[in-house]
Amino acid sequence: MSEKKATHGLACPACGGMVSIPEGQAIVQCPYCDQCSLVRGERGLRRYQVVQRVDQDQAVQALRRFLSGHQAIAWDASRQARLEEIFLAHLPFWTAWVRVLGWVFGHKKVDSEKDARYEPEEIKIAQEMTWTGAACDVGEFGVTKIPLKDRALEPFDAEGLHASGMVFEPVGSISDARSASADDFGRRVRDMSSLARISQSFIRFVDKKFGLIYYPLWVLRYLYRERAFQVVVDGHSGEVLYGKAPGSTFYRAAVLVGGMALGAFVMVDGAAVIIYLAIQAEGDGVLMLLAVGLTLIGTGFTLMRKAYNNFRYGEQYEYRGYQKTKRRIRRRREGDVMRAREEE
Repeated sequence: MSEKKATHGLACPACGGMVSIPEGQAIVQCPYCDQCSLVRGERGLRRYQVVQRVDQDQAVQALRRFLSGHQAIAWDASRQARLEEIFLAHLPFWTAWVRVLGWVFGHKKVDSEKDARYEPEEIKIAQEMTWTGAACDVGEFGVTKIPLKDRALEPFDAEGLHASGMVFEPVGSISDARSASADDFGRRVRDMSSLARISQSFIRFVDKKFGLIYYPLWVLRYLYRERAFQVVVDGHSGEVLYGKAPGSTFYRAAVLVGGMALGAFVMVDGAAVIIYLAIQAEGDGVLMLLAVGLTLIGTGFTLMRKAYNNFRYGEQYEYRGYQKTKRRIRRRREGDVMRAREEE
């Protein structure tokens, strides 16, 4: 009697572990937590994998570009770095795709010549959104989010992934991930409204899909003057998603000297001129000039503090590439809202 073919790609609702489902079997037991589940229709968790396009040599080249691509990194890091370990890891990320319909009621702030006032406003938002969240402990790799735009997805192939590198299984509850995605979508809708005061918001999800994506990451560990560092390279695009490198002493010193000089000039000389003008002025202009002077003092102190912190903690340079992506996405969302308002 031939063995029944098992289907891979469904996750345990209790622990998130991968469960094999023999063909025709309605009740399965999780091999990790012994949770019994009833298989019914399409209720299983969809699993995908991002196509790996970057090989080991390309990942090493990305490391070299990273070490020579920023002034804050030691100038000889690319030449002195000695690669100790490199491996491919496939990390799982919970992923939700949904079309979000939102109605946000509140007040927008309107500035006038005399004072500011708040006017009632209703914002309507309809947008396709995607959410990702780490499905395992990613503290070692420093990548908590992944970019999915223009990423080719393939059906989950367990044997193929294990043959190419390390595969991390999901940990945690699927229900918690679903709740986190819903909270994130709601927060994004409220942020996109750009209202100063929000009284109510109604959010509906259309065609929501939830799945698990295995993302390829090249992990490179190297030594620089007997100090260990790590860089994580996107296995699909070849971009550095996270990296640590030795800081440049000359860069830190230049920032310290320049920041202290500029901060002292703003705080002392600039504030002194404004305060002198305030003494000579009369009426409402006195208070305004004094406020400007106090602002300059605070600005100068902030510049000096940032310069010192950069020198104090700049011995190690840390880079997180996805943060810039998030800022670009946020600006694009704000632009979508502005265009929607103009159309109305």
